[in-house]
Amino acid sequence: MYITSGTSTLLRRASHSSSSRTAKRVFSSVSSKPSCNSNSNNSYSILRQHHRSLSYFSSAAPWSHGSDWKSPPNLTAQIRIASNASSSATLFHRRIASMASENAFKGIFTSLPKPGGGEFGKFYSLPALNDPRIDKLPYSIRILLESAIRNCDGFQVTKEDVEKIIDWEKSAPKQVEIPFKPARVLLQDFTGVPAVVDLACMRDAMNNLGSDSNKINPLVPVDLVIDHSVQVDVARSENAVQANMELEFKRNKERFAFLKWGSNAFQNMLVVPPGSGIVHQVNLEYLGRVVFNTDGVLYPDSVVGTDSHTTMIDGLGVAGWGVGGIEAEAAMLGQPMSMVLPGVVGFKLSGKLRDGVTATDLVLTVTQMLRKHGVVGKFVEFYGGGVGKISLADRATIANMSPEYGATMGFFPVDHVTLEYLKLTGRSDETVAMIEAYLRANNMFVDYSKPQEERVYSSYLHLDLDDVEPCISGPKRPHDRVTLKEMKADWHSCLDSKVGFKGFAVPKEAQEKVAKFSFHGQSAELKHGSVVIAAITSCTNTSNPSVMLGAGLVAKKASELGLKVKPWIKTSLAPGSGVVTKYLLQSGLQKYLNEQGFNIVGYGCTTCIGNSGDLDESVGAAISENDIVAAAVLSGNRNFEGRVHPLTRANYLASPPLVVAYALAGTVDIDFEKEPIGVGKDGKDVYFRDIWPSTEEVAEAVQSSVLPDMFKSTYNAITKGNPMWNELSVPDGKLYSWDPNSTYIHEPPYFKNMTMKPPGPHGVKDAYCLLNFGDSITTDHISPAGNIHKDSPAAKFLIDHGVDRRDFNSYGSRRGNDEIMARGTFANIRLVNKLLKGEVGAKTVHIPTGEKLYVFDAAMRYKSAGQDTIVLAGAEYGSGSSRDWAAKGPMLLGVKAVIAKSFERIHRSNLVGMGIIPLCFKAGEDADTLGLTGHERYTIDLPTDISEIRPGQDVAVRTDTGKEFTCTARFDTEVELAYFNHGGILPYVIRQLTKQ
Repeated sequence: MYITSGTSTLLRRASHSSSSRTAKRVFSSVSSKPSCNSNSNNSYSILRQHHRSLSYFSSAAPWSHGSDWKSPPNLTAQIRIASNASSSATLFHRRIASMASENAFKGIFTSLPKPGGGEFGKFYSLPALNDPRIDKLPYSIRILLESAIRNCDGFQVTKEDVEKIIDWEKSAPKQVEIPFKPARVLLQDFTGVPAVVDLACMRDAMNNLGSDSNKINPLVPVDLVIDHSVQVDVARSENAVQANMELEFKRNKERFAFLKWGSNAFQNMLVVPPGSGIVHQVNLEYLGRVVFNTDGVLYPDSVVGTDSHTTMIDGLGVAGWGVGGIEAEAAMLGQPMSMVLPGVVGFKLSGKLRDGVTATDLVLTVTQMLRKHGVVGKFVEFYGGGVGKISLADRATIANMSPEYGATMGFFPVDHVTLEYLKLTGRSDETVAMIEAYLRANNMFVDYSKPQEERVYSSYLHLDLDDVEPCISGPKRPHDRVTLKEMKADWHSCLDSKVGFKGFAVPKEAQEKVAKFSFHGQSAELKHGSVVIAAITSCTNTSNPSVMLGAGLVAKKASELGLKVKPWIKTSLAPGSGVVTKYLLQSGLQKYLNEQGFNIVGYGCTTCIGNSGDLDESVGAAISENDIVAAAVLSGNRNFEGRVHPLTRANYLASPPLVVAYALAGTVDIDFEKEPIGVGKDGKDVYFRDIWPSTEEVAEAVQSSVLPDMFKSTYNAITKGNPMWNELSVPDGKLYSWDPNSTYIHEPPYFKNMTMKPPGPHGVKDAYCLLNFGDSITTDHISPAGNIHKDSPAAKFLIDHGVDRRDFNSYGSRRGNDEIMARGTFANIRLVNKLLKGEVGAKTVHIPTGEKLYVFDAAMRYKSAGQDTIVLAGAEYGSGSSRDWAAKGPMLLGVKAVIAKSFERIHRSNLVGMGIIPLCFKAGEDADTLGLTGHERYTIDLPTDISEIRPGQDVAVRTDTGKEFTCTARFDTEVELAYFNHGGILPYVIRQLTKQ
């Protein structure tokens, strides 16, 4: 992104029909000129926006159209603060005056010729730097380097930043800070609604401060895919897709209308309507550019998304990862992301997968290896001859689960396999030629037919693909892998073991219990380990034709042998795009999936995010009344307890064909090698080997059924919406008219009584402990997610506002209402809080009175008394999805600090973004070793002058019992300190914009 002086024309929005308006956007980018001239007459430079048609398909792409528009005034702002607070304002204005300086690297801005004459465009050439250190850089780091060079204006990005990246081998271990400007931002509706709510609220705040509210507009392309709202209310029905979509619109009409308003009110925003697919699959098959060509300037695609599985795009060679909603909003508004230059783990793949082994088996193996190695905060880059032997879809499956193995990215550089996938998915030959030419010219392309240049990595791992075995993961964590041959023994070990990640503590005498019940007049029974949910779901696997067609082949073989899934098992199939339906129909396999109950239920995340819908009442009663440890088997990426369904305590991640196999078996308590799955129509036992397809069979199905025209036709139609979406009526206007009675969209209080003066840093005095946690508290535990429990504070709020219980909907659907989300924070029914001494649930102890209260009620009692609160936690606090509400919720509850053994990367950043202090115990210490019970009062001493705080400095914590200990303040960069000084990232952005 480059800053140019001068003025530009006002936006002239093209007029569209209501159906196409939301699907098209003014696709613009900041002019990427080879040099930037300062304008001494202006206190800031004006961003000149241009538009360019990006012809990814032979027909016009939906993000290409020719409206000429002007951005709001320059949204770039000071991103580093002076070490001396008293000089920071002066420094800021001085930098504003000279910010658009000439690019220091204009000498390497060169032409990329076309083979037949002319040029593809111009680009910043890394080879032209003639620096041998670059040749050894990991490919993922080269993308950061190119971005820094292209955006080097001496202000937001400096020559020093570029040098840090070039010298990555030496600088990365020092945890140095660099700025990064992603090319675009990706949202889904659960995280997208609060993001748009915040943008609308920021416009109001700008208005209240007497500034121009139109300064709040995305400056980079923003894609929002509505995929998180559909639930499996109706299953095992030919009409399930339509029925579930009707219910989805009925529940979410207000949210959808708000998003449709946002797509009109904010420039540069594309909204993909409900029923289109899962965001990451749509990103992979359609939105991913790989290389941008903007105004004739070529540069690598990169993306940050408000969903942790944004990393799926890394399989396409696009650098992408999840960030919090508040970080994404800042990126939309032109703020460079501040990040610590990461270490890169080199993961070598060799050999090839054995017959019958799936990509899911591979990714679960990789996840376990990387979890063990420790890759939090790092990039993982895959290399070696084995990479060239696995398909692009397999790579995307591995990249998708980066959050599960803890890495920022799981990156596969572009090679010939990538180019073939781009052609398969309908990208034009000219576009693919441009991508290849650019990446080869800039040394970002891997050619496995040539000797490989030796690259340096921070550490190394190796996996021979031949060693991968069929496996699943569970029952409560994605990295607890179990091979199929060990599954039966592992299950019985889980029944025996004490309650924990691998234990249910079922007494020996109760392990053979049989719960008999009547299912719609049919005799039925459940045991421990009985499968009650079998879901082919999630972007991780539904984007992969080999495992989807593999599932169809298992269903076909089973049907032909006379096997049938029991009717009380809730089966479902939720593809990530319409392309899946097309190739399942083309192959003739959807018919067999339907016969086994795997009818398509919708196009969205469904069971993987907890939108599994209700179980049949008779099934639910049999589980609850007999205390059965029931199982769900799903092709998802998360299986934390309480996530999939409240009644399935055991949840296993498996490949789609294994989901079908376990549904047919009806239990996870089975040894597939020795025990039959069922009895065939000929009266003979049918074994796993009888229904499992060979690799060759799957490959033949993929070759004959997955065709380029399927992608073209699907995505040419996707942005036209559907009748229900197109009929939504939305108001005009750039400022949103908040409805105070709405239980879906509510104006949050973040900017209430905001002034231009930053509040400054805050310590904590005599705070009570709101919650005391152990290890592995995830964002599923913290953030409101899943169904709203009938007795919860959120339920009480809704009932008080006239909402019937059947219309509660999920927490995710109500993320646009802060009043409900605050009440749902720490409301997970599986929450283990040490203050409750073994009791599980969404309550805590109000320390002054000793009363046991819902967490929200206790927090409000503390707030009304003017008392601060803190949270104590163990290791990996905040792991899981990148949920901004896991930080916003605690802030609204009055939490001032979290003291933990370690934090998940995104969540720690989000805490800072909301003004909460993240502190880490020193190595070898935690609440238990220090003898902290949570009944103490805590004082955290921080200077009141931000210039006296440094990233990572030691902070003293004192208690009223006389205990004192030292923690590390996890403000990791100077930028985060600036956010903390302003009370959070959003107030910081507003104040900077208002000054301009």
